[in-house]
Amino acid sequence: MDLLYFVILISSLIFVHELGHFAFAKAFGVKVLTFSLGFGPKVLKLRGRETEYCISLIPLGGYVKMLEASKSDIVLPEDRHRTFESLPVYKRILVVLAGPLMNLVFPVLLYFSVFVTDGPFLPPTVGVVLPGHPAAGKLVPGDRIMSVNGQDVGTFDELKRIIAKSPGLPLRFKVFRDNKHIEIEVTAEETIERRELDVIERVGTIGIQPSAPAAVIGVPSSESPAFRAGLRTFDVVTHVAGQPVRRFRDLEVALAENRGETVPVTYLRPTSLGSALGGLADMAVYEAGVVALTPDPAGTDLITLTGIELADLYAAVVPDETYLAKAGLRPGDKILKLDGEPLPAWSTFRERLVAAPDRPHRIDYLSAKDGREKSGTFQMRREDIVDEHGQAFARYVLQVKNWLPLAPEDFVAHPSPFQYALSKAVEETVDVTRFTFVSIVRVIQGRVSLKTLSGPITIYEVAGEEGRKGPDFFIWVMALISINLGLLNLLPIPVLDGGHLMFFTIEGVLRRPLPLRVREIAHIVGMAILFGLMVLAFKNDIEKRWDVIVGQLREIVG
Repeated sequence: MDLLYFVILISSLIFVHELGHFAFAKAFGVKVLTFSLGFGPKVLKLRGRETEYCISLIPLGGYVKMLEASKSDIVLPEDRHRTFESLPVYKRILVVLAGPLMNLVFPVLLYFSVFVTDGPFLPPTVGVVLPGHPAAGKLVPGDRIMSVNGQDVGTFDELKRIIAKSPGLPLRFKVFRDNKHIEIEVTAEETIERRELDVIERVGTIGIQPSAPAAVIGVPSSESPAFRAGLRTFDVVTHVAGQPVRRFRDLEVALAENRGETVPVTYLRPTSLGSALGGLADMAVYEAGVVALTPDPAGTDLITLTGIELADLYAAVVPDETYLAKAGLRPGDKILKLDGEPLPAWSTFRERLVAAPDRPHRIDYLSAKDGREKSGTFQMRREDIVDEHGQAFARYVLQVKNWLPLAPEDFVAHPSPFQYALSKAVEETVDVTRFTFVSIVRVIQGRVSLKTLSGPITIYEVAGEEGRKGPDFFIWVMALISINLGLLNLLPIPVLDGGHLMFFTIEGVLRRPLPLRVREIAHIVGMAILFGLMVLAFKNDIEKRWDVIVGQLREIVG
């Protein structure tokens, strides 16, 4: 089965590549003698009016043979104007360029076939507004974004993509709020994202997230009505007075008008099972309960009415012997300040640490054990990592987690699925092409190891592995390899399309072709380079397989 997936993948990409050369040659009137998938002995032949179409034995390539007098083809007088050499230089460049370009355009169709079936999607509704970001004070949770700068949006994914493309630019939002439409202007801030291979992206953000937090509560004071009623931090409120509660803001609405009336509150409490599954996992189960909650009639908001707040800033997981555990932080503690500055949200806590990961920090927190404010110092753990491309980078690990699940949203279908799929396919193709191009540049620069080069053995294994996962996975890997094939063919190495383009460009500048002897030597050098790269790729493939076999043997022996 793996062989079948491999043949389908390779044959499809070769066909697309050669079809580009073939179509442009035909369009310019060149006589095409042979269109072959594969090299070597011909297994299957079909004779057209003037072209022989065939499938050859070795599937690792293909070719389009055009009528060329320079290659000792017999040229009849009536066909002299139909040779490849008779074309102007720019047309010859287009014929050669068409093959790699087809490999770069083909992924658009592949990605389109995947994205057109995407969905359903999250609606373009604001779930969370992050403090300290452009949207704070302008957008509020529950806002439905109808359009951005006059462009209609139907999903949150679409909204996020528009914002990401607009770093530093003002955005005009049409928002549906309180049963009416309003206009709000927000300027997207520019954020720098460092990706693999030292690629830097400038992305626009405004500080909003989809899906509102669930009604997971924090109870900071043991003197509050909520604590006296029996509610505890990390309880998930499901009903108030018999009315269902999905989001934390539903809980706020349910108790907003209460002035001391006792109401039943139903909740789910996560209870740890310790070392579940024989120590293989840490698990928790929900235990249901109900309490009678009597809010303080003097209260004006949820925290003063009941002593309940969102459990955002509460530490849920603090592993033993980690730097924050040594600073005194324990599960259930509420983080109050970082370096003396109050924290409005967990997102702010993370952002401030990421902005200064290399220096010590002071943390102030409210102890769940005795209700007292305490403090400690810590420094994030640094991990030096070398990725699969041979690039070294530092990673900082935040050894604490909060627990704030999101309330489930009602998903929506995309209003323009074909337009969405096409634009997303183009974006994905551009992104992967850019990443692949940077990878090639990094290899040439020596910043990425040549050991990352892979050959047919790896392609064979990846084709089989992804093919078994399903059509979408197979299409993704086909698109990736198509882009790699297109860019590699554009390298200025004689015998590759890029080498031919280099010769034609020189011919266009000099207004005459390079001497035949120079071209022959260049082709020999090109063949040597190509053969060396193939040997290196095979060597890397074999070494990778050998490392896997040795690892498996060690596990068996050990």
